[in-house]
Amino acid sequence: MKISTIKEELNSLAYHGRGIIIGKSADGKKAVTAYFIMGRSVNSRNRVFVEEGEDMRTKAYDESKMVDPHLIIYYPVRVLGNKTIVTNGDQTDTIYDLMDKQMTFEQALRTREFEDDKPNFTPRISGIIRRERDGMNFAMSILKSAEGDDSSCERFTYAYSHPKAGIAKFIHTYNGEGDPLPSFEGEPKTLVLPDVEIDELTDLIWTNLNEDNKVSLFVRYIDVESGATETRIVNKNA
Repeated sequence: MKISTIKEELNSLAYHGRGIIIGKSADGKKAVTAYFIMGRSVNSRNRVFVEEGEDMRTKAYDESKMVDPHLIIYYPVRVLGNKTIVTNGDQTDTIYDLMDKQMTFEQALRTREFEDDKPNFTPRISGIIRRERDGMNFAMSILKSAEGDDSSCERFTYAYSHPKAGIAKFIHTYNGEGDPLPSFEGEPKTLVLPDVEIDELTDLIWTNLNEDNKVSLFVRYIDVESGATETRIVNKNA
């Protein structure tokens, strides 16, 4: 299994699209998650992250430039009890609503497919963190078209019980540039999660995202025992 540093992985591509990082802090006391968006079009770059209580949503930076909000404006982060949901689209609400009705993460996502942005058919990536009595666990999912065929959806879920301290998993939507954009392939990547405070981790991720394409970043530390959170948001359109 290849283990990379955050710096190495983020510099490996100029365009990851959207990305989710989830892991356990080096001291084993916190669940750590990050979500970033990158953009190439004016519409995609015209966004900021905004906190709403424990949740977080996207918002148009300049409302007059917003063209089509249906894949741009959504809640990337929602909290349901001891669960934190992180995704790259409005499937956040699907997961929240159906898990609130006692469905599982995987069952909720079986009601959704990849995005309808032909010809890219952007994958829907999702993650969920659960705080338990004996620690934390998490899962990640990707829904993507089968080699660009919009009639076939491939569904992959990866579950991590008692994850190792100081290690994170990273999944993103694209494997670089192309026309159409190539979808992420394989299992979530494994990253070293450094033993640093939230501000240093936020700076590490933001600094190593491609300067031309990065748009916004969300980072959260969740105390596994108490549920207390620390959150940082960075917007290029500040």
